[in-house]
Amino acid sequence: MPLISPELLSVLRCPVTGSALVQEGDELVAASPDANGQKLRYVIEDGIPLLLPPELLAAATSASSDQHDGGRPAAAPRHAAE
Repeated sequence: MPLISPELLSVLRCPVTGSALVQEGDELVAASPDANGQKLRYVIEDGIPLLLPPELLAAATSASSDQHDGGRPAAAPRHAAE
């Protein structure tokens, strides 16, 4: 179980409630409940907390990186001066 440093925990906030987060095992838990009275939980993967609201987490985890760019190499960025 990767531990999140106290320094990082002191600045992280729940994206839904804005409350502080507390580590419980492999998850971060919001200190305050949401509008439904639930304390939101956020998974930690490879030491990185996934702080996505529950409705976005399923979509983010099901999408693979090649779905975003169609499997093609990224084009060179265009600059505003061009």
